[in-house]
Formats: sequence, structure tokens, C-alpha cells
Amino acid sequence: MRIAVLGTGSVGRALAEGFTRHGHDVAVGTRDVDVALDRPGPRDGVPLREWVAAHPSVAVLTFAGAAAGAQVVVNATAGSASLAALESAGADGFAGTVVLDVANPLDFSAGFPPTLTLKDTDSLAEVLQRRFPGARVVKALNTLTADLMAHPERLPEPTTVFLSGDDEGAKAVVRGLLAEFGWTDVLDLGGIASARGPEMWLPLWLRIMGSLGSGAFNLRIVR
Repeated sequence: MRIAVLGTGSVGRALAEGFTRHGHDVAVGTRDVDVALDRPGPRDGVPLREWVAAHPSVAVLTFAGAAAGAQVVVNATAGSASLAALESAGADGFAGTVVLDVANPLDFSAGFPPTLTLKDTDSLAEVLQRRFPGARVVKALNTLTADLMAHPERLPEPTTVFLSGDDEGAKAVVRGLLAEFGWTDVLDLGGIASARGPEMWLPLWLRIMGSLGSGAFNLRIVR
């Protein structure tokens, strides 16, 4: 499958590596390729150029170049930049394309911990679906740290990931990708409006991370 991952930070790199590991044709997209290649990684400080050298099958292109012809477009950008990034990438409005949105609408303008720019009556996933009505937007994986998204086995027991979206076929595609990563407990929350719930989990997630001193945790829905 041809997959475009928009964003070259820790989330974008983790997902690109995961998709490549399972045989997909992956390109990562960025606003300015030359600038991005020399930008240090947000966690480990490794420049993208070095990461690409270790993952030679992953192409680094502009947002539009990466998205061209992709069957799945993954929004792994910062939530504050997501709409602009997808507008730059989606000249055709992503007609019929599965858009997997893993971003969160975090606002760091007042420092840490961030607040949410959208909550209660809207979500980032809904904003993207309204802006690109021909896209098939699915919200998933936004409740996890990047290190766990493509590696659920790094936790000592199975945990839960969520799906939100209006298009059942698109959710089936995403469910298949999650299964390749090893996710066995995938809970469908319903239509795209249900993405408000997992996005609003982030303030509590941040507090738990601060208490534990690590992002290596996840929810498990016991039922």
C-alpha cells in the first residue's frame, strides 16, 4: 500500500518505520525538505538526514509530493499545523483517500502543560473532515506516545486503541494497519464526532506522564 506520512517528528518517524517494516511503500512529507533533513529529532536529537540513511526505502518529499498517489495519508503533524499541512498536501481535496489523523489539538502558547484548542463540541478530526469532505478521515493512535504506536508489544499486556470515523471502509483499512502493528484490542467509538473523546484524553494523559515520568503506558478497556 502507498502510504504518505505527513510530519517528520517522533510520531512521523515511528509510523513510517512501522509501515515500512510491514512492506508498505512509504514517503514522509514536510514543508521544506532541505530544512527538514538537517533538523534534529525532537527526542533523540538525530537529524532526519541520519534517520533517512538508516531507512533508505523511505522517501522524503514535500507534503504534496508525499501525498500524490497515496492510498492512505497519515496526519502526524503538530495539531496546530495540521490544517495548513493538509491544505498544502491535498490539492485534490483527498477525494476518496483514507486520512488517518493521529494528531492532537494542543496549544503550547502558555507553556506546559498545553491546553486544547478544540474540545467538547468539536475536534481536530472533525475540522479536517469538514475541510476535506471527500476524504475518509479516521481518528486513531492519538492516545499513545510515539514509541508505542507501531509497537504495542512494548507494554507487558494488551491495551486498547480507538477508532472514530464516518466511513466504515476507511475504518476497516485502518483496522488492518493496526493489526499489522500487533494491536488486538481496537475499539470503534463510532462516527467522526466521537473523536472528541480520545482527543480530550490528552490533558489527563499528560498528567499521568508527569506522575510516572514516562509516556510508556496506555489505557486498557476491561469489559
